[in-house]
Amino acid sequence: MAALPFAVKRGTQDQLPVARMSLVQSHVAEIEFLWHSEFSSGDPAAANTRPVVILPGLGNNSNDYNELKMSLEDKGLPVTVAQVSRPDWLRNALGLLDGNYWSGKLTPRPVLDWYFERIKVAIAAAKEQRGDTKVSLVGHSAGGWLARVYMSEFGVGDIAMLLSLGTPHLPPPKGIPGVIDQTRGLLDYVNEVCPGNCFAPDVDYICVAGRFLKGERFFPAKMPVVATTGLGTLVATDKEQVSSVSESTSLENNSKDQKQSAITFQSRIVGQGYKQVCGQADVWGDGVVPQMSAHLDGAKNITLDGVYHSPVGARLPDRPWYGSAGILEQWVEHLL
Repeated sequence: MAALPFAVKRGTQDQLPVARMSLVQSHVAEIEFLWHSEFSSGDPAAANTRPVVILPGLGNNSNDYNELKMSLEDKGLPVTVAQVSRPDWLRNALGLLDGNYWSGKLTPRPVLDWYFERIKVAIAAAKEQRGDTKVSLVGHSAGGWLARVYMSEFGVGDIAMLLSLGTPHLPPPKGIPGVIDQTRGLLDYVNEVCPGNCFAPDVDYICVAGRFLKGERFFPAKMPVVATTGLGTLVATDKEQVSSVSESTSLENNSKDQKQSAITFQSRIVGQGYKQVCGQADVWGDGVVPQMSAHLDGAKNITLDGVYHSPVGARLPDRPWYGSAGILEQWVEHLL
């Protein structure tokens, strides 16, 4: 008979259950120690870090944020991405059946209820990782203003922070020729119901904007008239202003500088996109969202140079997006 791992006197078999219980308790303690050693970083700050929920932007799917998710996890943050596929966004076409769409007074519900349900599920999944705690929402593009609507409709009891990345928070101004509100009134609703950092101090607001490309108008506000005369070249920009250049060759001498500062076709196209968002074409932005539209009153507003809008189409080193290495480090401290 094999020796027992504890001493048992003959005639005292009634002590066996007690000894077995002691052994079981010892094993349980050992398992708990190994569990915490394996899954805890040993850093008290990391143990108290809030879970992060990533909210995809318009047209994006959850997999577009895999790299961002891994980068945040490498920094000790538990991360959940709201489950959204590209075809899901076709659900928004139901708004076409709403008369408010055509009058520019569309409201988020019920058209966007499907997205709010994904947020709710993702928050619940994130909280399971750390128990009953609040989460930080990281909303990319439209995900940022959709998070604002979610907080307005469902409360902020589970939310400690909203950090937006390239989110068009503000509606375009009214009465600008050629400008059509692409959200058909949704952003008007958002900024009326939950303006700025309206849920502070319960919720911290961090808004990150990018300066990747400056947009330009398709046609300058003033078209210069150039005429060559016996006195040189005259450049007239309006009736009151005439600039005289004594030698026409001076224009040629500056041709290199002019080429370097020339307005590209890309900047004109991007400028038209900016104009639909903020009413101006010749402003800086991340290639999709103007810088001025990505900030909120009362929020901690951050602007990052050289940052592109989306993970789709981003590349290093010339087109990093908000989640790329070297860029993420400039805002992630707010989540830690």
